[in-house]
Amino acid sequence: MSLFRKFIGYYHPYRAIFFFDLLCAVVLSAIDVSFPQILRWLMNGLFRLDTAALLSGLRILAPALLIMYLVRFGCQYYITSWGHIMGARMESNMRQDLFNHYQRLSFSYYDRNNTGEMMSKLVSDLFDISELAHHGPENIFISFLKIIGSFILMMTINIPMTLILTGVTLLMLFFSLYKNKKMRAIFLDNRKKIAGVNAQVQDSLAGIRVVKSFGNEELEQRKFEDSNLRFLDSKVSSYRIMGSFRAGNSFFEGMLYLTVLVCGGIFVARGSLSVTDLAVYALYINIFVNPIDVLVEFTEMFQKGYSGFRRFVEVLETDPDIKDKPGAKDLAGIRGDIEYRDVSFSYDESEKVLKRINLHIRPGQTVALVGPSGGGKTTLCSLLPRFYDVTSGSVRIDGSDVRGLRLSSLRNAIGIVQQDVYMFTGSIRSNIAYGKPDATDEEIMEAARSAGIHDFISSLPDGYDTFVGERGTRLSGGQKQRIAIARVFLKNPPILILDEATSALDNESERRVQESLDRLAKNRTTIVIAHRLSTIRNADRIVVIADHGIAESGTHGELLRKNGIYAKYYNMQFDGKEKVPAAAG
Repeated sequence: MSLFRKFIGYYHPYRAIFFFDLLCAVVLSAIDVSFPQILRWLMNGLFRLDTAALLSGLRILAPALLIMYLVRFGCQYYITSWGHIMGARMESNMRQDLFNHYQRLSFSYYDRNNTGEMMSKLVSDLFDISELAHHGPENIFISFLKIIGSFILMMTINIPMTLILTGVTLLMLFFSLYKNKKMRAIFLDNRKKIAGVNAQVQDSLAGIRVVKSFGNEELEQRKFEDSNLRFLDSKVSSYRIMGSFRAGNSFFEGMLYLTVLVCGGIFVARGSLSVTDLAVYALYINIFVNPIDVLVEFTEMFQKGYSGFRRFVEVLETDPDIKDKPGAKDLAGIRGDIEYRDVSFSYDESEKVLKRINLHIRPGQTVALVGPSGGGKTTLCSLLPRFYDVTSGSVRIDGSDVRGLRLSSLRNAIGIVQQDVYMFTGSIRSNIAYGKPDATDEEIMEAARSAGIHDFISSLPDGYDTFVGERGTRLSGGQKQRIAIARVFLKNPPILILDEATSALDNESERRVQESLDRLAKNRTTIVIAHRLSTIRNADRIVVIADHGIAESGTHGELLRKNGIYAKYYNMQFDGKEKVPAAAG
């Protein structure tokens, strides 16, 4: 019932269309059901009159029937066109709700779920839901009107034979319910398997350069074949159950006709039913059987739509781990004072990634984090904009716990430049403007100048309108990094996080990007994660993260004189060129 109420809620904005659609369905059903009765009246009345009276009656009857079928034409047009439009709009609303919810979900959800599966829920599942939204109520309504109308009118012709037909129909109903229960599980399995196919396609195509660099096209083909065949097996199972379902219902439809012929013949022989009424009765059977066929098709549609809507609701009911708390306030007048107080963190209650971290960064300072991979440097930075929440302790900006701040306000105050820069499909202009969507062209160009990328962009044939390709494939690593830096210049945040922003670049690109980063970090509180220690020698403080905690802290010179972990890393990188004399150790 909870699912049903949620589904009904999407009809609310379109209730006028919905109710008029049902009104058209009533008119259409009434016209269809009335035709055999009109024919019966004609055969028993008008067609037995003399020629003059018959022709006179037809002059009145023909326009009336023409008007009746013109009305039916209008009703059918509205049901087919506006009914589908309503379904498409509901599908659009659901897709928007689902996408909006995806945007609200925290990183932990994306850590657990595959992009291809999420896209399957966003696209293919919602199409089936749209079909159910349009055809579901309409088909049920029209079918029951026709069945009930046919039943009542057939009762006026011959009650015993109608009751016999009702018994056959009830057998058909029980058979349908039995098969329907089996179909539900199979269609849900179909949804999961096609989501697996989508996930495999997304994974393989997104990593196509890695695939080709290792010559693993055949491996990817085998992986796809495996998921594709699993989906095929699921579809084969669904078609088998559908085959027995449809064949069984066709058999029962045949039994309805058989009942009419045999029982009708017996009643004609006994004189309790005229041949004319038997012919009209046969017409009603067709009207009676047709909605049963529609209901059979609806059963398949319902199972697909129900399975898709259940998966849709499961996502919407996933509560974001990270969200604004009641009474959350905006971060205003930011100085950039950052403090980690006794911070510990772990993923999914597993082994702690960070243990009892205490770190204070004063406004305008540049603090570098170094240490072995997996030590928790990126995680420590991710706690500041609340990509994850601390397991214990607190992270504070200007004395305010970040968990008490509005997420939009908090994240607007922080700029991040990562090692793996993401370029959105579109132009260089739109990618830089991502830092400030309402920026003017002059602001975009000024940000590019600050990032040292303006001259390069201007040299391109299309300048700032140059298409970057999917994920920026038409740009070099250094160019993408400087565009990412331009984004942050445009955003102009008081707090900056540089997450290994130069580690994947060649020496020349690193030098240029580092110059841009130095300009970006000026007068901002900056946290730098770096493996290339040459880039952080001038940091106000260097913090060594090891064994999930702070192992050392100090300036470049102080840490070299300590001759500890930092000195070890530094000497390894520079082949002992700056080793401290033994006496200083």
